[in-house]
Amino acid sequence: MQSSAPGLERATVLLTMTAKEKLQATVEELSEAEAADTLDYIASRRQGASGALGDLLAKAPLDDEPTTADEEAGLVEARDQAARGDVVSAEEIRREFA
Repeated sequence: MQSSAPGLERATVLLTMTAKEKLQATVEELSEAEAADTLDYIASRRQGASGALGDLLAKAPLDDEPTTADEEAGLVEARDQAARGDVVSAEEIRREFA
């Protein structure tokens, strides 16, 4: 029996596939270059990379501009605060802005 909507059978099958089955089907459609890029991405994620922001920061050029006296003073102050334990945890910030 033929469906009245072309491709309906495929859509139905995809809805019942597991995530791993969908992934495997997608991988089969990749070119070798796309597969290599995907492997690199997966490897970076499994090694604890911090996602898109981490990728962006890893690829960003180093800041080679000299710092100002005010920036140096701010850095010294921030390091002193951290050494004294005068810090706010990420959890405290989340609670404050939730």
